[in-house]
Amino acid sequence: MVFALNLPKLSLSGVGAVEESIEALANKSLSHPLIVTDSNLAEMGLLDGLYAALDQKKIPYTVFKNVTPNPTAELVRAGVKCFNDNDCDSFIAVGGGSPIDCAKAIRIVQSNGGDIVDYNGVGLVKNDGAFFIAINTTAGTAAEMTSNSVITDTENKIKMVIVDGKQIPDIAVNDPSLMVGLPAHVTASTGMDALTHAIESIVTPGANTLTKPMALEAVRLISQWLPVAVQDGSNIEARGKLADAQFLAGMSFNSAGLGAVHALAHQPGATHDLPHGVCNAILLPKVCKFNAEGEPQAFRSIAEAMGADTSQLNDYEAAMMAVEKIEFLSSLVDIPLGLSTLGIKESDLQGWVKPAMNDVCMGGNPRVMSEESVLEMYKSAL
Repeated sequence: MVFALNLPKLSLSGVGAVEESIEALANKSLSHPLIVTDSNLAEMGLLDGLYAALDQKKIPYTVFKNVTPNPTAELVRAGVKCFNDNDCDSFIAVGGGSPIDCAKAIRIVQSNGGDIVDYNGVGLVKNDGAFFIAINTTAGTAAEMTSNSVITDTENKIKMVIVDGKQIPDIAVNDPSLMVGLPAHVTASTGMDALTHAIESIVTPGANTLTKPMALEAVRLISQWLPVAVQDGSNIEARGKLADAQFLAGMSFNSAGLGAVHALAHQPGATHDLPHGVCNAILLPKVCKFNAEGEPQAFRSIAEAMGADTSQLNDYEAAMMAVEKIEFLSSLVDIPLGLSTLGIKESDLQGWVKPAMNDVCMGGNPRVMSEESVLEMYKSAL
């Protein structure tokens, strides 16, 4: 069996990584990057160091700061126009999953033509696109180093999951100093997103001897350091450990794949514009209970990575301990208890079933789900 690890050409981690990435950009003789970000990050001053590094190298730039959570196809079209109108020749995405995914999608259309809705699915991108630096400001999505992007098609009310290795940025940047100002609720949401990536990539059929150790280490680090970062957002050690953890989880799921948690979580995000990490966190223990029957030994290893002593438990009991640990961590970082607390009603659920079944992530689940089991899963998450 062949195992594949798809990674950026260069990954920079640690305080000062942003400046190092601009040095690499200057060495490529590129003259006008499009910076894709959101207005909040710009107002918080998190881009000031980037601007200074570009100014020092005398590299002009254009800023596209319209990105919102759950970026849409309309945003992608506007970004393509901005890139072309300003004669840009490269990309710098700054943010969490939303700006980086949006930049990935803009890059696809700019270099391949058509519309972003043409690329929903797996392996549909022909050209790599312009040089691309992705600067991560959260510790959750691993968008800075993965082949996935998620874009909302508002017309059809679905989240498109675009999977292609040509989306992987050339340079991935994780500078924990950029994460110090992250609010506690965003830290919690993105941290639980990373935990979901790690856990799903451990139990998916695509898991292998290269991906499992990375994912288990991610589980261990998140369990230990997420509560610390939520309680004290200025703890630079905690920020650095979480940045490492989400990167490890990204390395794992980018090759091993994801599963039903993501397939189910994409739907409330598409129809109600809810935070992806929160939806994942609410659904994660529900799906894990379902999957534990088929992969009890894998869940034993997850429980142990989260600090549980499973020596006196059988495999199923150990798997249920993993579920308990996940639920406890969610409560510790103040994740909402259920979808109903986010305004979801039972009448919303049926419309999510078929899109969840058709989601590209569903194929990576270790146990086959029926439409009935998906609906019951949603009901249990209310």
